[in-house]
Amino acid sequence: MFDLIPSGNITSASGFLAGAVHAGIKSKDELDLAILCSEVTCKAAGVFTTNQIKSAPVILSQRHISKGRAQAIAVNSGCANACTGEQGLIDALAMANLTAAKLGISPEKVLVASTGVIGVPLPMDKIRAAIPKIKPTKKGGHDFCRAIMTTDTRPKEIAVRVDSKGGKFTIAGVAKGAGMIHPSMATMLCCITTDAVVSADFLRAALHTAVDGSFNMISIDGDTSPSDCVLLLANGLASNELVDFDNGDAFQQALNAVCTHLAKSMARDGEGATKLIEVTVERAEDEVWARQAARTIASSPLVKAAIHGNDPNWGRIVAALGRSGARVREDRLDVYLNEVCVMKQGSLSPFNKADMISALGNRDNVLIKLCLNLGDGKATAWGCDLSEEYVTINSAYTT
Repeated sequence: MFDLIPSGNITSASGFLAGAVHAGIKSKDELDLAILCSEVTCKAAGVFTTNQIKSAPVILSQRHISKGRAQAIAVNSGCANACTGEQGLIDALAMANLTAAKLGISPEKVLVASTGVIGVPLPMDKIRAAIPKIKPTKKGGHDFCRAIMTTDTRPKEIAVRVDSKGGKFTIAGVAKGAGMIHPSMATMLCCITTDAVVSADFLRAALHTAVDGSFNMISIDGDTSPSDCVLLLANGLASNELVDFDNGDAFQQALNAVCTHLAKSMARDGEGATKLIEVTVERAEDEVWARQAARTIASSPLVKAAIHGNDPNWGRIVAALGRSGARVREDRLDVYLNEVCVMKQGSLSPFNKADMISALGNRDNVLIKLCLNLGDGKATAWGCDLSEEYVTINSAYTT
C-alpha cells in the first residue's frame, strides 16, 4: 500500500522546500537554524509536550496552529528558549516574523520550534542576521534534518509513497531526539509533511493516533521536556481524492509507519545507547494495561542496565511488570528474551545462560515479549540500554 522512498526526506512531498545555515547558536561550526516551508498554505495539526513547563516556541506554535493553517516551520538547535519568561515569547514571535518576512507570508502561518539548553535566551542578533541567508530548496531536506540535531549521533528522516484507491500521495518526516525521552512526548522535535488532500478533522485525529502508538511508546531516560512537538503540514498538491474518516486507512497506516520509524530511530540513538530494546506485551486484560506494562518495562533503569551488560536477568523484567499496574497472574505469565522462553506459566523455563549472554552481546536489537494470558490487549514499546556514556553526556551538558 506504500513504498519507502530511497533517500527520502522532509521535502520528498510535493511543494515543500527546506534550507539551513550555521547561525552561531551552537559553538561548533554546525547547521543550527532551518526553515521548512510549503509553496501554498497547508492544513496543519500538532501534538505538544504534556510537561506543565512549556517553552515559548511551544506556546506560540500552539496559538498559531489553533487556526488549523500554517505554511512554514522555523527551527533552531542549541537553545531551547524555555524558561525564558516574557522575553522568550517576544523572541519566538520575532523568529516567526523574520521567517514570514523572508517568505512573504503572514506571521500567523509560521510555527516555531527550538531545542537545546533550557534557561538560556535566544541569541536574537545571530538569528536576525541568519534567517535572511536561508535559501529553502527542494534539495534542502537533509540539511534541515542535520540543523535540528543536538546530541543525536545520526539523522532521522523517512519518506513513503502511498498508492491508494483515491490516488497517490507522499508522507515524509524528520525528527530529532536522543535524551529526555519518555512516553507522553519527550525532548523531541518532529516535522511531518504530506502533499495529500486531507480533511482537517481527519488530519488531527490521524496525527494523534500515530503519535500515541509511536512517540508515546518510547523511553530513553524517563524525562520529558518543555519543548516537545510533532507538527504536520498537508498542502494538498497531490490532487488525490479527499482523505477523510471513511477512506483514511491507507493514510493512517502510512502515517503510523513514518512515526514509528522515527520513534524507533530515536530510541536506537538514545544518548550513550548501544542497543535498541523492543518490549511487546500480549494478551493483557486490555490495550490500556498492555501499553502501561510495555512502557514501564522499557523505561526501567534496572532492565536497561542489564541489557547493556548482556545480563539475562529476566527477573528485572518481571519485577517491572509487577509494578506497572497491569493485572498479572504469575501462574499464567510467559516471558521471552530474544525469542527464548525464560519463564513459562510462572515457572523457570531452563535455558543456556552462556548462550544467552553471547546472543545478547552479538545483537543491537533486543526483543522482550511477555504473554500475560488474561485477555486480548497488546502493545509494543521501545527503549535503549543504559550505559556509562549516558552519565558522561548528561553530567557535562552545559559545561
